[in-house]
Amino acid sequence: MLIVLLGPPGAGKGTQAARLATKYGIPQISTGDMLRAAVAAGTPLGKRVEGIMEAGELVPDDVMLEVVEDRLSQPDCALGAILDGYPRTAGQAETLDPLVQRIGQGRNSLVLVLDVPEEEVIRRISGRREEAGEAGKRDDDADHVVLERLRVYRELTEPLVEFYRDKGVMAEIAGIGTVDEIFDRMDATVREHLQG
Repeated sequence: MLIVLLGPPGAGKGTQAARLATKYGIPQISTGDMLRAAVAAGTPLGKRVEGIMEAGELVPDDVMLEVVEDRLSQPDCALGAILDGYPRTAGQAETLDPLVQRIGQGRNSLVLVLDVPEEEVIRRISGRREEAGEAGKRDDDADHVVLERLRVYRELTEPLVEFYRDKGVMAEIAGIGTVDEIFDRMDATVREHLQG
């Protein structure tokens, strides 16, 4: 089972992906976390993507596919995985589909879209920044970067929602409410999908 989690920055994808991963016993794959770790470690990948991420832009499709393919090929993904932060464009989705078929994870694929209004996204990210303080501040939570990430999301990722809607594998989840309420809606959708 492959679950793809989509939604704007600050929608709670990471929080909900971690809970789904625990419940279903499959790994959460956060491409954002993987890229931030590569930048922090100064790896060749990190050096390739650092400037792109600091500008709030999307990492090129070929780089992302390479990162995702490598991770999905690991033994802990044999039963499936939850992708958080990938794909972000219809082009990435078109290259992801053959990959998941090739590695045997195409069955039971489901795309969950967390629907959160932009004002709420900005409020959440501002709160996340205040909670983290300077010591734990994420560079991609700076005001100008948040606005750029939202613009990029609207421009590139929203068409991806239509791509998956047309394929009939997408469900929209209201991303407003408590963490538990949102999780319960997601979990019910996953269970319904697995039974269907």
